[in-house]
Amino acid sequence: MMMRRLLPIFALGLLAACSRIIPEAGPQPGLPVAPASALQLGAVSLPAIGLGTINPDDASAALSAFRTSCRVATSREDLSGLTNPSDWSVPCDAAAAWSDARAPEFFASQFTPVRVGEGTAFATGYFEPEILGNRTRRSATDVPIYGVPNDLERCWRDGTPESEREGEGRAPLSRRLPDGSCVPHFTRAEIEAGALDGSAPVLGYASDPIEFFFLQIQGSGRVRTPDGEIIRIGYDGQNGHGYTGIGGVMRTRGLLGDGPGQYAGSMQGIMQYLRENPGDGADLMRLNESWVFFRELTGEGPIGSIGVPVRRESSVAVDPKFVPYGAPVLLDLDRTVANGLWVAQDTGGAIRGPNRFDTFWGAGDQAREIAGGMSGRGQAVILLPNAAAARLQR
Repeated sequence: MMMRRLLPIFALGLLAACSRIIPEAGPQPGLPVAPASALQLGAVSLPAIGLGTINPDDASAALSAFRTSCRVATSREDLSGLTNPSDWSVPCDAAAAWSDARAPEFFASQFTPVRVGEGTAFATGYFEPEILGNRTRRSATDVPIYGVPNDLERCWRDGTPESEREGEGRAPLSRRLPDGSCVPHFTRAEIEAGALDGSAPVLGYASDPIEFFFLQIQGSGRVRTPDGEIIRIGYDGQNGHGYTGIGGVMRTRGLLGDGPGQYAGSMQGIMQYLRENPGDGADLMRLNESWVFFRELTGEGPIGSIGVPVRRESSVAVDPKFVPYGAPVLLDLDRTVANGLWVAQDTGGAIRGPNRFDTFWGAGDQAREIAGGMSGRGQAVILLPNAAAARLQR
């Protein structure tokens, strides 16, 4: 894997004016999510000094990723409120003919740095895992890899106040019953107990429940069968239940840390606990009631939430209410391996709130190691089309 090259220190001058946030020991605090969008939270333009000195390799990879996002950025409503689809036409038209060798100039000329809120960022990492499995069940402990159930849909449940139905929010993902009513869909525990038997397609079976649990969190991955077949699967839906990060639960219970008997607060440390404590570990995983449904992928991938392939060390998952899809993002973190230019092309159940990012590291052992231990704090700047940034100054 080609590691990201760090931006020269002078290229991040526009970030240096903001205070660096160094993580403290103990629980990782969540970022405030009270505002409904970046526009409500507040965004300000920053000086563009330094954009032209972005590392050329970093900028070239980001430009390639940006091009694939243009069909979404120019046609889809921006939930952050910062841009209109028409704002993206100028940079997207320019990107189509722009030379990769001059990529730093592209970002310097087509975009304006913008800080959302105070810009205080928290970034984790994800990767495309590869797990063992089969097309058919070989063991009683094999876990079905389900496609979307035939009764999953967005519908209003009985008792939902009219005020909620008439608002801008969408109906929740639910289970449609034969009588036409809607109820919450099955939880992780219910699905594990066989609640979906006969009502959802099965793409294959995962041999290791723990590995599959983390593949669901990643949202995509590869299943390798004993005969060498690779089944690539990608996110296609979710059961409508909220995501619960078991790492936070473990930390609250005193299971994670540096003390005697505690486990490392990384993915690797969490997995070690789950394997060494199978009974308690299974109960812990069931606290995350969210279950992800998949589809089989062909061609380039994995596919992000906006329908374009995510690219290692270039794509980042965001909360679209605070970062427009397709927007370049500059990160300056205490985990320097993640510093530099990324493009917003994905989201995830745990990626919520302003300046919350999940960096994509590709596939393989190195990607797994970096993503599993990624926990960076610092500053973030979003690059908006010049026309959109100009409106913020009015």
